[in-house]
Amino acid sequence: MKVICFGDSNTYGYDPRGYFGGRYDADSRWVDILATETGWIISNIGQNGREIPSAAPAFPADTDLLIVMLGTNDLLQGRSPEQAAERLERFLSGIPLDRSKILLIAPPPVTLGAWVPSAKLIDDSRTFARLCQVLAERMGIRFADAGKWDILLAYDGVHFTEQGHKAFAAGLLEELK
Repeated sequence: MKVICFGDSNTYGYDPRGYFGGRYDADSRWVDILATETGWIISNIGQNGREIPSAAPAFPADTDLLIVMLGTNDLLQGRSPEQAAERLERFLSGIPLDRSKILLIAPPPVTLGAWVPSAKLIDDSRTFARLCQVLAERMGIRFADAGKWDILLAYDGVHFTEQGHKAFAAGLLEELK
């Protein structure tokens, strides 16, 4: 099975502990754990700082599953949950894959930390997750809410810890059964 994981730094596997912001080891990144556990061919197209693109890239036609998790950076840049959901709908609408091959994951809610100074951002991230679910239902695509998987976040309130990546992988594996 050919799978593409398209997202931001939490898909990339960003390690917020290092001064230069490297990546966690492969055995700690959710994308790599998913590949190991399933034997699938998985392309990690995570990018640090990625906001929801205005247009979808050309994903290969033989993609069996496209996993999309975006939106946190849009909220951190000041977009409302509604604005981020509108961008996400435009992005998803431009993907030429069959809708049954797309899995939208709502990112886990942020927590207070170095990058999250206010409760408003936390509330916005929870609202965004609900809007993602409504969007997925309306578009007829698969949906998962990572907010239900007890993801541990680092000191910044945004990035997964190594344990968070493992919990994310476990939640996603359960969802994909």
